[in-house]
Amino acid sequence: MTPRPIRFLHRGTVAEAAIDSRAAATCTVMQWLRGDAGCTGTKEGCNEGDCGACMVVVGSLDAKGALRLEPINSCIRFLPTLDGRALFTVEDLAQGGVLHPVQQALVDCHGSQCGFCTPGFVMTMWAMWERHRAAGTMPTRQQVADDLSGNLCRCTGYRPIVDAALRMFDAPATPLDRLPVVAALQRLQADAPLTIDGCFHAPRALDDLAALRAARPEARLLAGSTDIGLWVTKQMRDVGELIALGDVSELQRIEIDDEEIHIGAGASLEAAFAALAHEWPELRDVWLRFASVPIRLAGTIGGNVANGSPIGDVPPLLMALGASLLLRRGTRTRTVPLDDFYLAYLKNRLQPGEFVQAIQVPRRADRAQRLRVYKISKRYDSDISAVCAALAIEVDGSGRVVDVRFAFGGMAATVRRAAHAEAASRHQPWTEATLQASMAALAVDFTPLSDMRASAGYRLQTAQNLLRRFWLATRADAPLAESQLNVWARDAATGASV
Repeated sequence: MTPRPIRFLHRGTVAEAAIDSRAAATCTVMQWLRGDAGCTGTKEGCNEGDCGACMVVVGSLDAKGALRLEPINSCIRFLPTLDGRALFTVEDLAQGGVLHPVQQALVDCHGSQCGFCTPGFVMTMWAMWERHRAAGTMPTRQQVADDLSGNLCRCTGYRPIVDAALRMFDAPATPLDRLPVVAALQRLQADAPLTIDGCFHAPRALDDLAALRAARPEARLLAGSTDIGLWVTKQMRDVGELIALGDVSELQRIEIDDEEIHIGAGASLEAAFAALAHEWPELRDVWLRFASVPIRLAGTIGGNVANGSPIGDVPPLLMALGASLLLRRGTRTRTVPLDDFYLAYLKNRLQPGEFVQAIQVPRRADRAQRLRVYKISKRYDSDISAVCAALAIEVDGSGRVVDVRFAFGGMAATVRRAAHAEAASRHQPWTEATLQASMAALAVDFTPLSDMRASAGYRLQTAQNLLRRFWLATRADAPLAESQLNVWARDAATGASV
């Protein structure tokens, strides 16, 4: 195809930026804003998608043609992935010298101190404001806190910022005029797919992606950039030729039938968690604690699985649910159980030119199936796990374990199941004696490492204790409620302050 510039809507007009090298292909949105566009309201803080000082909002068209607004970390988002989309920054909000209700609420509630992080808060809150205005809803205080999980700079404290996020809805509505934005994005969709030979490709059809991947097996697949972005900003790596997945709508589909939940590998982590938590409400806690909202909106479930991090939180829960991966190479597909996908540290069964097309999760056949996922990290919200345990059992009417899946992250070079602990439980009565045998077997299953997050001894003891916690919640005789096992659940149930 003939090379063309990146084209996206910015400040009411179509902006164009050319890719002339691999370095240009990995220019971040923040770098372009501050260096090329002169929009310096967006700040660089951590430069790794954590602090939220760089937050902007990206607009795109959903499957029904409606405008979707999502906050993203501009410090790790590559500029070419804005092609065909709209970019909104803090410079877009105030009109004629009059502050937007979001900005005015932060002023009125004293939600800004040094002010460096404030533009990021403003953009997250604006996306929240637009979403609730469009739906005619009002967020709770807890929903506000969840939405702000990606903005970690809080020199004024939490209260005034949350107060401002609620106060902003008191002002007269001045919502974004969406019609011209939608019309502009529709016109941009008429452009040919973005491609720069040797640098960047953005196919739009699944078959085109498969053919391109087979022809260029050494190219790197780029989804949400939540990992690869850090390779560039922190490690200064040349990531090579990129094949971006964000425009392949077929990869983003989530379909549910009587047998399984079929999640396209390009579905966002937020959408994937929502589908899984609808079937298994027990996943809600790990869903809210997985990174931040902007990271979950950008990152994809397929990217998290294919990345293969031994401390990833998604593979353990998918293993506990008995998930399989649909892999594709050219026109051929094959199915591999997730249990068998990982071979060694950051090594898997993908063949050259092959990619993860979908994750297939069996439906919950029996509502009596017992499932819990526990995440242990130093910080409660938006932190990396020291240990993640996904534990599932099925017990028959006599109290005997007929099926068991214990999967752990952070305990080995890959996420994997605890085969010996499972064997100690399978076909046994779900009693404390069985629990003790399973806890002891974990020492055979894993020899964890010590690192900056936890020592080997801590990891093993924690994994054993989580197995006990699971038994306390699922035992036949007087199982304990979540409020008796989790200080945060207790706080929510009683209104107490932790």
